[in-house]
Amino acid sequence: MEILQQYASAAQVWEEAEEFIRLFHRENPEAGDPRARLAEVRAELADTGTYRHTPRELVHGARVAWRNSNRCIGRLYWNSLRVRDRRTLTEAEDIADECFAHLREATNGGRVRPTITVFAPDAPDRPGPLIWNEQLVRYAGYGDHHSITVGDARNAPLTEALLRHGWAGGAGTPFDLLPLVVQGVDDKPRWFDTPADAVLEVPIRHPDRRDDWGDWDLRWHAVPAISNMCLEIGGVHYPAAPFNGWYMGTEIGARNLADTDRYNLLPAVARRLGLATTSDRSLWKDRALVELNRAVLHSFDEAGVTIADHHTESRRFLSHLEREESKGREVGADWSWIVPPISGAATPVFHRTYEDRPSATAYVHHAGAQERARGEDLV
Repeated sequence: MEILQQYASAAQVWEEAEEFIRLFHRENPEAGDPRARLAEVRAELADTGTYRHTPRELVHGARVAWRNSNRCIGRLYWNSLRVRDRRTLTEAEDIADECFAHLREATNGGRVRPTITVFAPDAPDRPGPLIWNEQLVRYAGYGDHHSITVGDARNAPLTEALLRHGWAGGAGTPFDLLPLVVQGVDDKPRWFDTPADAVLEVPIRHPDRRDDWGDWDLRWHAVPAISNMCLEIGGVHYPAAPFNGWYMGTEIGARNLADTDRYNLLPAVARRLGLATTSDRSLWKDRALVELNRAVLHSFDEAGVTIADHHTESRRFLSHLEREESKGREVGADWSWIVPPISGAATPVFHRTYEDRPSATAYVHHAGAQERARGEDLV
């Protein structure tokens, strides 16, 4: 599997660098005239084939990349993103330690803070480090049969690969934390056990049926930290840059716990609710889905952990559109991702059209990212 992309030419980098530097100075007038900075960047590119962002440029670029995320509904607070600059780190162990520190800081006792940690960028003479996992926190999936998986079926391939390469496995529960797989510069991928104290988990209970749900030991982690997307800013690529906002309830209740290729809990929820499941026309799946999502929102609220509901987040997204348009900025969006996976027509984002606009400052899945998340070619 090819996991590296050919580094762009200095001319290509310059084109994107110039666009970003001008944007940075335009949106930060106190930075002054961009011409002096552009001259510095051009000279550095001529000498090295790349350039280094200033700390302020890195912060603004990471925030603008969130602002440009066409699939994210929660962009209203893009300018509040906390940026942890760890660009000097290239070794797997150091990167893993900082990823776990990221989780602790982002969790913030339940008051989740949007955070990104940026590690060393790609350079013409060597690629930057990589994080193989899709997210910093993932649950194992143990598959003993093609139709039976204990845990998260999405992670069964990565779990199997880790077991083949020395991981002893967890306790065998549906919510065993997977190790973090990190590939340092000029190194092979290595795995690191995820410390329990870095992960806040929320027990899932139904507000009306707590006793009925207590023996399930359902839970989910508090911080959704994406870790296999590349942060691209002005022609510079940061392949290891885990970032998080906070959860929208439907991500957990309508996807992670409900999808048939994940935890597939709707039949079990329906049985707990006493629903007849012999015919889809009874809408038992719909009713079970709503109750599962009620349970997620109730449980996070009860635990004091930040979470958004899809109705509130939809209204916030329209506020984001209005705010950006008032500043003369066009907002791209992917309708299929912006519209929530339940009650879509009951939210205001449903009744609109959007343009899926590409951007040079963005979070991007590079070739090989999805294969790495499945543990393919883990050696």
